[in-house]
Amino acid sequence: MKGAHTKAVSAGDPPDPATGSVGLPIYQTVIYAQPDMETFKEVIRGERKGFFYTRAANPTFQAVEAKVAALAGGEKALIFASGMAVITSTLLSLVSSGDHIVAIQDIYGGSFNFLKNELPRFNIATSFVETEDLKALETAIRPSTRVIFFETPTNPMLKVLDIEKVVEIGRRHEVTTVIDNTFASPFNQKPLEWGVDIEVHSATKYLGGHSDVLAGVAIGRQEVMNRVQYVRYVYGGIPDPHGAWLLNRGIKTLGARMERHNQNGLRVAQFLRDHPKVRKVFYPGLETHPGYDIARKQMRGFGGMLSFEVGGGVEAEGVVRHLKLFHLAASLGGVESLVNIPAATSHRRMPKEERERLGITEGLIRLSVGIEDIEDLLEDLSQALEHA
Repeated sequence: MKGAHTKAVSAGDPPDPATGSVGLPIYQTVIYAQPDMETFKEVIRGERKGFFYTRAANPTFQAVEAKVAALAGGEKALIFASGMAVITSTLLSLVSSGDHIVAIQDIYGGSFNFLKNELPRFNIATSFVETEDLKALETAIRPSTRVIFFETPTNPMLKVLDIEKVVEIGRRHEVTTVIDNTFASPFNQKPLEWGVDIEVHSATKYLGGHSDVLAGVAIGRQEVMNRVQYVRYVYGGIPDPHGAWLLNRGIKTLGARMERHNQNGLRVAQFLRDHPKVRKVFYPGLETHPGYDIARKQMRGFGGMLSFEVGGGVEAEGVVRHLKLFHLAASLGGVESLVNIPAATSHRRMPKEERERLGITEGLIRLSVGIEDIEDLLEDLSQALEHA
C-alpha cells in the first residue's frame, strides 16, 4: 500500500481469517488460555507469538498499531489510554534520575506541567528554550541530556520548527528526538521521514476524529519502541479493547477528514486575517506566517487548528459566548468545530508571566475548525465578532 487514504482504510485490519468479517473484531478479553505451561512461558518471554494478558497485548490493539505504523511510516506503533499516557510513558522510557531534557517553551500545557512540575520529583530536569531558536536549543544540551521534546505546529501559537534541523542537532549530540505531532496528524506531516526517533499523538484528537475515545499513540523504530512498550506494561497506560476499536474506526476516515479540515482551516484563517476586530491570526497556512516556508516543506496540509487574538479577556469571552456552531470545549481535532481560551484552559497551570511572554494572552482564542460547511462557520464567526 502506498496511498495515505488506502493505508487509513485497509492497513492492519484485513478481513478476519476465521469469519471473513470485514469489520475489525473487538477482543473484549483480559486473559488468554494456553495449551500447556511450556507454551505459556514462551509467550510471556516473547519467544512465541501469542497473547497472555491484555495489559501486555491484545489482537485489537495490534491491528490499530499496524495501521498507525503504516500511516506514519514507522516500524512499530503502540497505543495508550490517552495523549498524556503516551507522552509520560515515552519520556519515562528514555530518562532516569539525574538525566536532562530540552524542550521548547510553546507546548501543550499538560506536557509543560509534567516536565516542569512532575519530573523534578524524580531528579529529572528540563530546560525550556525559545521555540524557534534552534541555536538556543543546541546550547541547552548538556552531557546528561537524553531527549529533545518538541511540537510543530505548536499548541496554541502554531509556531513551526524545521524538523530536519532539530533532528540534525539531536544526532550531532546523540540525543533522542521526540515530537508531539498531534496538531498536524500523520496525514499532514510525517516526522519519522525527516529522521525523528519517536512520534507521539493524542489520538483522542485527529486520529480518533469524533471526540468519543481517549487514546494516545507512539511510533518509531523497533529498538526504541521496545523500551516504550515495557514502560507501558509496567505503568499500565493502555486503552480498553473497545476504545481501540473506536480509534481504528475513526482512523479509517482520517484522510477524508483531514482534507476537509485543511480546506476549512485555511478559509477561516483568511477570513479572520481580514476582519477589523482581529489583531492577529496564527496559522501556518497563511503566507504571512513566519514559518510558512518551513511548513510548506514538511507538511502536506496545514490542518484545522488556528489561534487569533482580539482586544483582551473580556472581548475574547464575548466572542466565545456568542458563537453557536463552535462549541466551547477543551479538546480538538474532531469533526465538530470547537473554541476555547488557552489561558483559562489548556495552559492555566502555566505562570501568567510565562504565558504572556509566549503570546498566550487572555485575548487569545484557539479554534479547532471542523468539517461543517464553510459558509456556516464563517457566518457564525462573523456574527460573534460583531456582537462581542
